[in-house]
Amino acid sequence: MLGDVALVHDYLTQRGGAERVVLAMSRAFPSASIYTALYEPSGTYAEFAGRDVRPLPINRVGILRRSHRLALPVLAPAFSRLRLDGAVAVCSSSGWAHGVRTTGRKIVYCHSPAKWLYVPDRYFGEGMSPARALVSPLRPALTRWDRAAAASADRYLVNSTMVKTWVQDVYGIEAEVLAPPHGVDADGPSRPVENLEAGFLLCVSRLMTYKNVLPLVDAFAELPGQRLVIVGSGPLEAEIRERAGSNVTLLGRVDDEQLRWLYQASSAVVAAAHEDFGLTPIEAAAFGRPVAVLRWGGFLDTVLEGVTGVYFDAPTARDIADAVRTVSRETWDEEAIRAHAESYSEERFVAELHRIVAEESAQLGAGRP
Repeated sequence: MLGDVALVHDYLTQRGGAERVVLAMSRAFPSASIYTALYEPSGTYAEFAGRDVRPLPINRVGILRRSHRLALPVLAPAFSRLRLDGAVAVCSSSGWAHGVRTTGRKIVYCHSPAKWLYVPDRYFGEGMSPARALVSPLRPALTRWDRAAAASADRYLVNSTMVKTWVQDVYGIEAEVLAPPHGVDADGPSRPVENLEAGFLLCVSRLMTYKNVLPLVDAFAELPGQRLVIVGSGPLEAEIRERAGSNVTLLGRVDDEQLRWLYQASSAVVAAAHEDFGLTPIEAAAFGRPVAVLRWGGFLDTVLEGVTGVYFDAPTARDIADAVRTVSRETWDEEAIRAHAESYSEERFVAELHRIVAEESAQLGAGRP
């Protein structure tokens, strides 16, 4: 028995794991509207164009759509003014969407507590960026708002055991773990990327400080016989391009057809990020590709050491290079790797989400067939 369902997400201005989760939610509830602070169709996945996306009034400010970090100080009041009556609101949140007000039930799906509030050095990097300068004086007030918003949820879901622990520490909430689905259908159409030969190591990541792409590039300076292909964009792109050697290729953004080909054509996937969940090991597994990843955070949930990949203990060039050598010389069972990915299927995610929403809808006393 499901009542009216509304989806809420921080902002739809980029192509990342959280946005893929929102797409899976929208496929689970195809008639649900998606409320979001900012919507930039050219910056995010094209599938959102076919959904009922309802941006908040601040979306009229073009510079905020193009640089959502500048909007961080105004997102709290923007979501506080959004009121949803009677619906079960499913809030996909990394710090803002859980502030929506509802007379129905509020389910929060937390990708992570707000990094810019609780681990600003990891999120912004060291030093004072324009976005950090905007947020810093407001941090005490935003932290109070954030904790009150979390406390207003009727049900709190998280994507990994690490985030479950973090939510308990920050908010005092005992959350339920619901791992997201891998976001790329391995059976979909693929299209080659020009001038690339198969057999490279692949990194799929936004180019931000906590993603640790710079030490990854440095590691390949120690691996002249290996090639690295990086997919993604972000504020560190210019610095990474300047540091990258001749065996490193930066592609920027690619579409899903090209991304499928890249996974298929890679020998392995490597990730050094401090990820709360991190979809890339699961996406790689769907294509039967092993991974070399940092022994941290969500990767501890999603990688079976010796079966689907290897770990390295620190995001340093030396540790990464050693792990790349290991993953490259081992023989991997592609079928065993693909079988692991099946436990993160979208069907499983949707079934669990339907069950949870039905339980919360029943609390309203207004369920319908």
